[in-house]
Amino acid sequence: MILKPQHIDWVILAGGQGSRMGGVDKGLVKLNDKPLIEYVIEALQPQTSSITINANRSHEIYQQYAPVIADTFTEFPGPLGGIHAGLNHPGENQWVGFVPCDSPNIPSNLAQLFCGAWHEEADILVAHDGEFYQPVFTLFHRRILNKLHAFLERGERKIILFYGKCNTVNVDFSNAKDTFINLNTPEQLKTFSQRYT
Repeated sequence: MILKPQHIDWVILAGGQGSRMGGVDKGLVKLNDKPLIEYVIEALQPQTSSITINANRSHEIYQQYAPVIADTFTEFPGPLGGIHAGLNHPGENQWVGFVPCDSPNIPSNLAQLFCGAWHEEADILVAHDGEFYQPVFTLFHRRILNKLHAFLERGERKIILFYGKCNTVNVDFSNAKDTFINLNTPEQLKTFSQRYT
């Protein structure tokens, strides 16, 4: 089987605490009068028929956009908590893709770029911008769920450490670095808004 975009269930990670944004829910922060989550959904919708949102608050608002799932591990275990929830949530496909809620520059060929790097033995595909991993732009095969559950049960939280324990394949995004612009602070939001308009 060759991995194709229609074989991927996508989860938008909106479960963080937004501490650098003053504790607000980042997916609902507005960029040019539109919540950040809407930019992400609009980018993903042409690429998939399956979108879920991982959130630990504001469920009623997020449910207007897509089904919502919460972390099963409490105390905000970071992105791996959302990834665990996404893998644990029933879906149509064996591959689950993850993107953050605060990246308004997701390209129209995101899924295709991941599929182009796939091979049969891969457990995880993770974006690489030519210099660094972009670890929350990633695809996980559902077979990794038990290994991830055990990792979190041990109190481990570092996503890069987990990637090192799996058959992880880099996906080359060196020609699409703007994909990874994420808006963590009010200052970043303001700067991007000025550039975006």
